[in-house]
Amino acid sequence: MILELAEIDILPGKEAAFESVLEEASGHFLRTPGCLGMKVTRSMEHPHRFRLLVQWESVDAHMVGFRNSDAFLEWRRLAGPCFAKPPRVEHLSLLIDK
Repeated sequence: MILELAEIDILPGKEAAFESVLEEASGHFLRTPGCLGMKVTRSMEHPHRFRLLVQWESVDAHMVGFRNSDAFLEWRRLAGPCFAKPPRVEHLSLLIDK
């Protein structure tokens, strides 16, 4: 299992709009083969900053399976208008999970 961490800065005043599409948009991740689950957080210090933490079976499940799918296009259609800039994405390996 790997983790995708996406840090997303939202346009000022679009935070509520972004939150309102999260439930529908999250379904596009969760229905993708290889997606094991996800969490979304919002920064308390920087309320315009959100982070998605998505569990994938592999990097390919994310970068090939999801990124080349209609699910990705639908996620970007729903959430993209709220983005201040492209999300910063990295893949993480889990070292400790207690």
